[in-house]
Amino acid sequence: MFFRQADQLKVPAPALKAPFSATFVALSMLAAPLMLTGCMSSEKDLDLSTYVEQTEPADVLYNQGLANLNAGRLDEAAKKFSAVDRQHPYSEWARKSMVMGAFTNYRQGKYDDAISAAKRYLTLYPSTDEAAYAQYIIGLSYYKQIEDVTRDQKEAKLTIQTMQELVTRWPDSEYVEDAKAKIRFANDQLAGKEMQVGRYYLERKEYLASIKRFRNVIENYSNTRHIEEALARLTEAYYALGLVDEAQTAAAVLGQNYPDSQWYKDSYKLLQSGGLQPRENAGSWISKAGKLITGGA
Repeated sequence: MFFRQADQLKVPAPALKAPFSATFVALSMLAAPLMLTGCMSSEKDLDLSTYVEQTEPADVLYNQGLANLNAGRLDEAAKKFSAVDRQHPYSEWARKSMVMGAFTNYRQGKYDDAISAAKRYLTLYPSTDEAAYAQYIIGLSYYKQIEDVTRDQKEAKLTIQTMQELVTRWPDSEYVEDAKAKIRFANDQLAGKEMQVGRYYLERKEYLASIKRFRNVIENYSNTRHIEEALARLTEAYYALGLVDEAQTAAAVLGQNYPDSQWYKDSYKLLQSGGLQPRENAGSWISKAGKLITGGA
């Protein structure tokens, strides 16, 4: 280390010609052993730690990671999996450690790190047995970040996108059923967000804006629990605008799918107050969309 330092030291040219004093030489002779000893000691310590880390077998590190994970020592588990990836890159153990590290990050609530690690895994190993699991971890990480319907639903959209890709690419995976359940939940969240905004416009008597939101629920989220209310709100909004034919159709489709619903009873009562009854117009978009309704989630 001392000699490497000396080689790197750039001495100004004038200094080479200057005479050395006896005092300077003496001090230099005393300091050199101290510097050499200090550097050797420091280098020895550094070499020792590096040697231990670099010679740790990959399978030992991986199994230590699993043991820590099973014991709930997530920080230690993450360090072990990271060490495998760092010390034995592109090995089979590194590949396995990468996906287990992503899972460990997920368990710790480090969702961005989990997503990043799982995406890296899929980039490097898109066709392995663990690829579906990596995709599942990404979906779960988005799912865990879904906010209530009063907040932005970006994570709900990403959950649907990621889990749908899992279902499409790995249809026989053991994670498919849960992925479908997460998709249904996320769809319900998106429909709930549309309902929240639609109700806001309806309360402000901005009927056209509210109808747009309720229509989106009927046409794009027909298997969610919000369909009953969406049809009832459409009945209310169309009736307020004087579009009685559409109001009657919305109530009729509601009654066909949910005859015992309180929403249907309220809609029927509203129409009766104007001397009307539910009546379906087969040419209406509501009638056509009603054929896609599955009776709720």
